[in-house]
Amino acid sequence: MVKKSYFSIYIFRHGETTYNRDKRFTGFHDPRLTALGVKQARIIGRKLKNKKFRIAICTSLQRSRRTLKEVLKYHKECTGILEDDRIIERNYGSLNGILHDEYIQKYGLDSFTKIHRDFHTQPPEGESFAMVEKRVRSFVKDLIPLIRKEKSNIAISSHGNAIRLFRKIMEKASEKEACSWVIPYDKVFEYKILV
Repeated sequence: MVKKSYFSIYIFRHGETTYNRDKRFTGFHDPRLTALGVKQARIIGRKLKNKKFRIAICTSLQRSRRTLKEVLKYHKECTGILEDDRIIERNYGSLNGILHDEYIQKYGLDSFTKIHRDFHTQPPEGESFAMVEKRVRSFVKDLIPLIRKEKSNIAISSHGNAIRLFRKIMEKASEKEACSWVIPYDKVFEYKILV
């Protein structure tokens, strides 16, 4: 009889950026972490200090890479760092970089709420949550075989909206639940995979 083992996925959001602080649509723009964001990244690092993983994944955006850098200070055993933009932030299209208040003044709070929290609403030239879910689902489809092949825990430095859809997939949650979640900057979500 083959003995089964569990391996963990540790997924976390990058620390606060200058855009997050200023309440701007961030999307594919690439702002740096604030001083608070670096502290939040260090909190994640300490939370994962006693966990072991040989593989880590981030996106091409500096906020994801910078947060992972803080985590990896405790993990000399991590020899594989992969970059995968299927778990990058939701693209807000022509809204990237615009202040939330500026949008609300121009289009109203109801429109802002719909853009921000409706599963199927697509910002101009951007992505709906449903569109983000497709690429995150593709990422998960490849992630599980990677864990089984490498027999290793994996750390993932991602973005709020990508994590929202990752959680929806892993927890089999509804669209409504996923849209209601707030993804903190200093929390690690753990999922165990049987191999």
